[in-house]
Amino acid sequence: MTAPAGRKVELPGADFFDVESLLSQPERNKLAELRAFLAAEVAPYAVDWWNRAKFPAHILPKLAALELSTPAQRGYSNLFAGLVIAEITRVDTSIATFFLVHHDLFVESLYAFGSQQQQQRLLADASNLRITGAFALTEPDHGSDVAGGMETRARRISSATGKPDGGGDTWVLNGAKRWIGNGTFCDYMLVWARDEADGAVRGFIVDATLPGISRTRIENKIALRTVQNADIVFKDVRVAEADRFAAISSFDDTKELLRSSRIMVAWQAVGQQLAAFDVARQYAVERHQFGRPLAQFQLIQQQLVTMLGNTVASMGMMAGLARLQDQGAADMPQVALAKSYLSARMRETVALGRSILGGNGIVTDYRMAKIFSDAEAIYTYEGSFEINTLIAGRAVTGVSAIA
Repeated sequence: MTAPAGRKVELPGADFFDVESLLSQPERNKLAELRAFLAAEVAPYAVDWWNRAKFPAHILPKLAALELSTPAQRGYSNLFAGLVIAEITRVDTSIATFFLVHHDLFVESLYAFGSQQQQQRLLADASNLRITGAFALTEPDHGSDVAGGMETRARRISSATGKPDGGGDTWVLNGAKRWIGNGTFCDYMLVWARDEADGAVRGFIVDATLPGISRTRIENKIALRTVQNADIVFKDVRVAEADRFAAISSFDDTKELLRSSRIMVAWQAVGQQLAAFDVARQYAVERHQFGRPLAQFQLIQQQLVTMLGNTVASMGMMAGLARLQDQGAADMPQVALAKSYLSARMRETVALGRSILGGNGIVTDYRMAKIFSDAEAIYTYEGSFEINTLIAGRAVTGVSAIA
């Protein structure tokens, strides 16, 4: 349908099936507040931050003022919590990654595993971004197999004698971690290490300024350049027993936390597709070739519709997963299927978007190159596409393909 002269047609958004209508009115209002913040404080600057690999710490007080830390802890629905991550990702994947590392891993860990004293000391400041946190799990030689292959070690000692003591008041950490988001500037890290005494995995709240800790920013990334990932080395770092997570006795205790963070990364795959569709559709409508807009060419319309279909399918799957979360029934194979499936759809969607922009799709000036590159990180972290595929495959066959 052609609009009358002088009237602009209001085109439908990428949420083609109106998943947002499932939110309560207060949640929709809060999402609109988030969008206004992102439009004013992030969107105009995100490409420059990415190009310069510079993290915008100055926006953290305004981000905290939205009161969106761990939305489910504040009484919001799981669908709303996911759409928050998708919406931040839609504007800047790096800021969304900072948000989920800090809130969905660091702050949620304090809720899930922290003692009353640890929560009283850190939770309010962390929730309001007066302090920032990181989640130090992966290692230089262990990513997907870190649960069984973790090499960072913790030895319990007496601070008075410096000797091993099963009832000692101090732990000594030695080892290395890699790809730690927020790792260069965080105030605290949640560090996971293997107890030398019994081989169990322990969790520790570690002041990032303690002697023996060295932090080096990982350079030359082609994705999530605004995120400050770090290589971290621990050499005889002493941590008080009071800073150990007493509720952690094995790696299995972290599964609920990691399942939830994997869900949020799947929501990032939704946000990437929303962003790619936004940019590609606008470009196709405004860009003219051969005397007419790109959008008038059949192949361009086919590509846009494929992008839209992928996005709608992804949002629908995640809305279903949010319903399972509400029921307490979201198991890891379902989460793995979502992360795997959405990662593949996202990769196709951003590639089509880059194609629609032609040569302009490989420069960040038009946003699409940034979206395209950032998708590669989402494809890999919180369980790679392959690992999540095999987790789902094990569930449906009863046979494990993972050693």
